[in-house]
Amino acid sequence: MKFSRIAAAVTTAALAPAVLIASPAFADGPGAPDAGHQPATTTPDQSVPDQAEEDRKTILAIIAHPMASEYMKEAGHKAIADGPQAMRKFIEVDQHKIRLDDYRIAISRLTADAGPGLKEGINKLLSGKHDIDMLRHFYEVTQYELRDDDNRVEISRLIGTGGPAVKEAGKKALKGTPADRAQFLKTGRFLAQASDDRVELSRIDESWDGPILSEAIGKLLNGSPTPAELRHFLEVTQYELRDQDNRVAIAKIIDGGGPELVKAGRAALAGTAADRTEFLKTGQHEARAKDQAAKDKAAKDKAAKDKPTPGKDGQDQGNGSGSGTGSGAAATGNTATTAQGHTGAPLATTGAGDGTTLIAGGAGTALVAGAGLLLAARMRRAGAQR
Repeated sequence: MKFSRIAAAVTTAALAPAVLIASPAFADGPGAPDAGHQPATTTPDQSVPDQAEEDRKTILAIIAHPMASEYMKEAGHKAIADGPQAMRKFIEVDQHKIRLDDYRIAISRLTADAGPGLKEGINKLLSGKHDIDMLRHFYEVTQYELRDDDNRVEISRLIGTGGPAVKEAGKKALKGTPADRAQFLKTGRFLAQASDDRVELSRIDESWDGPILSEAIGKLLNGSPTPAELRHFLEVTQYELRDQDNRVAIAKIIDGGGPELVKAGRAALAGTAADRTEFLKTGQHEARAKDQAAKDKAAKDKAAKDKPTPGKDGQDQGNGSGSGTGSGAAATGNTATTAQGHTGAPLATTGAGDGTTLIAGGAGTALVAGAGLLLAARMRRAGAQR
């Protein structure tokens, strides 16, 4: 009996605190926390984040990278669609293979605007052993170093061949940064070249006589030409206008010219621009010389033709009869007369006819009579002297 009472008392004492704590009166007692400041409800520990969701976010970041190719993006979206295993494989294996190919393709495309040094570097890299780190470093670092080396070489070349403005701007760029050199080759060189081109056009205008080219230069310089327009005029347009001026000059030269000059001028007009330039430089002078030579020869031939022929104009005949020693008829007469004075036989054998014989005989008689008179006169002078 005593043991039962003792057990009941112990049980009552043990349950009392729990009942008091759980009762509303205790909960609203002076020691209870204010409303809104109740202790937080105990929650179970957070589980490890879902791996598939993390992989999906990783893939989205990979395909959003500027270096990601269309093939990389396509493969990433496919992996997400195919589920957790495909996404894990893409992250651990596929992306690295695709990235390696993407860098190879990107580096190969650099050759389109690369200089000799960069091209050599690209060929050396891709033809040898390489990994993703080597490709990434070349694309992000080495290519710019090689580009700057090529830019230095190109600027030096421009300085050697350019005008004063190009030389000055180029030397300044060489002393600057890689960005300064790239900017010079992109725009600065053309602005400097435009300044030199204006000077050159003014010089051409002063030295050229043709009206067509000179008028066009004046119109261009008085406007607002771009560097490209100035360069095109110097490299192309000026030569077209020069040829037009040359055509006009050749047409004036051959107008009223000699046969050879006209022939050569027409051939030049029908030929190339170089033919017309050559005609004005040397061809016209050679053709003029030929025309002059032909003219001189014609004058000489005419003078020779107009010169009197001996024995046909009476001058030589007068000289022969006056001196008694001329040739031709007079000489023949003298010979015939002498022959007749001796025997008279040769005249009968000449076949000249009786008339000729009579004339010859009369001449011989007169000669004998004169000789007799001359002899008589001498004899009289001799008698008188005695």
